[in-house]
Amino acid sequence: MSCDFFLKGLKKKMAEKNLARKHRHSKDTPPSMSSSSGPLTEELKCSVCLDVFKDPVSTPCGHNFCKSCLNQCWEKSENCICPLCKEIFSKRPDLKLNTALRQVVQLYEKKFTLSKSKVLCDICDDTKMKALKSCLVCQTSYCEKHLEPHQRVLSFKKHKLMDPVENIKDYICQKHERPLDLFCRDDQMRVCVFCTDGDHRTHKTVTLEEESKEKKAQLMKTQKDVQQMILDRIRKIQDIEYFAERRKNITVFQKSTEREKAANVELFRDLIRSIESCQAELLEMMAKKQKAAQKQDKKLIQELQQEITELKMRNTDVDHLLHTEDHLHLLQIDPSLYRAPDPRNWSEISMNTDVSVETLRRALTQLQETLDEKLCQSVLSKMQQYAVDVTLDPDTAHPYLILSNDGKKVRHGDIKHELPDYPERFNYSVCVLGKKGFLSGRFYFEVQLKRKTKWDLGVARESINRKGQITVSPPYGFWSLALRNGNEYCACDDPAVSLSLSVKPQKVGVFVDYEEGLVSFYDVESRSHIHSFTGQSFTNRLYPYFCPFPNDTDKDSAPMIISPGNFEFTTQI
Repeated sequence: MSCDFFLKGLKKKMAEKNLARKHRHSKDTPPSMSSSSGPLTEELKCSVCLDVFKDPVSTPCGHNFCKSCLNQCWEKSENCICPLCKEIFSKRPDLKLNTALRQVVQLYEKKFTLSKSKVLCDICDDTKMKALKSCLVCQTSYCEKHLEPHQRVLSFKKHKLMDPVENIKDYICQKHERPLDLFCRDDQMRVCVFCTDGDHRTHKTVTLEEESKEKKAQLMKTQKDVQQMILDRIRKIQDIEYFAERRKNITVFQKSTEREKAANVELFRDLIRSIESCQAELLEMMAKKQKAAQKQDKKLIQELQQEITELKMRNTDVDHLLHTEDHLHLLQIDPSLYRAPDPRNWSEISMNTDVSVETLRRALTQLQETLDEKLCQSVLSKMQQYAVDVTLDPDTAHPYLILSNDGKKVRHGDIKHELPDYPERFNYSVCVLGKKGFLSGRFYFEVQLKRKTKWDLGVARESINRKGQITVSPPYGFWSLALRNGNEYCACDDPAVSLSLSVKPQKVGVFVDYEEGLVSFYDVESRSHIHSFTGQSFTNRLYPYFCPFPNDTDKDSAPMIISPGNFEFTTQI
């Protein structure tokens, strides 16, 4: 039985259950169960059983469900699928109670349980029934049976009815014995129609409905502001958890490096000695920093969850006021509810997430010179194990560029082609990107550059600017090597780094380690290292980047040719 089939059956049963409730005319159902619930109420409902959360749990995709509903759904399906967004989880998630959400649900239900009507009918003799309405003219509360004349007799139909209240005299003018159905904005008080001929003759008065409408508009604006504050704090929690996971990955990467070090002990013997000399200090420092960061994370999350609970309780009060017809209660609420609260400014709280990474970067920089000396044929062979099949993306190519049919060659032409100006297309700089982007792992590709006097080659992040003039450097999303004037090589850093190469590379290999933040360039034929960008922080997909310039003497330059990806694939896209 599929998950969708199970959900349809469950929703049908719940619909029948809700219909039966309506037929029983139950007055005890809390507002969180009713069909007229407000926007906050809907956030407290499980999308599977359509009822208020019971033991709410959160899926990795961020949606909430009753624990039992989700377990039943997954037990009836071959795959673990989110019932809301349909995301498939390769491994069944370990469901843990969302304690903050459960607390909000409990407070919400308790709030409305206490607010249920306790007003009884004034007419019933024996067993007093619950009042359905109170009449301001009769100054009496009626149950459904005794309210019938007000719905049938013409003279009674003109009476002013409202939700049942115990203190009905508070709604009557004590001076004129008339309903307080007007509001004086000058004195901020309720008045009757006779009051407007006396003390309030020159004052601005409106109906209670009009004043209530304006107050509700203010409350809705405040509610929207508070909801945004809740979302901001939820995002802050997600940021803390994200960076905590990054620190965890750094530790995993450190352990992985240790395993690789053991496997390459013969190749990097001298380098290993250098690393081991500072390893103990680095690990101790990382452990201390990570322990302090975890403690800070826990404290910040607790404070944020507490604020979220308080803000949701406040929104619950506002939501209840927006659905009440008790104008007296609405006009006597705490004025602070009409303004968004002014809690702690969480945007100023920074998360020191990469302290250990910075330490590793400095250590890697110090060892860079030693690393260059140790590179040899075995090193490049190891990089080639991560080779990928790169194909050029015609939708990104500048109109002057000419791409081969197989997407492996690109050169500059002398004719500007009429092409759609896609958002991803370069319209000023004569550049093109590879089709496939990489969000993790390691990858390598080679490009033949024979007979070329100008070129840019490297990788670029997905979010780079592609319209107008671009700046090729890491701050702008480019990690590239460049050739100018036939023999002037440089790394397009900020600022650019001039390179002295004894041999002109005819084929350049590009290697990227996403997690380590490494982009390296190699002369394939001489098996030598050219340059590396180290300690980078990648947050977008990375795409192979190519820029063939027009030849200085000929109108067309020689093409940049991507070598066939005939190495073993060992990376994930």
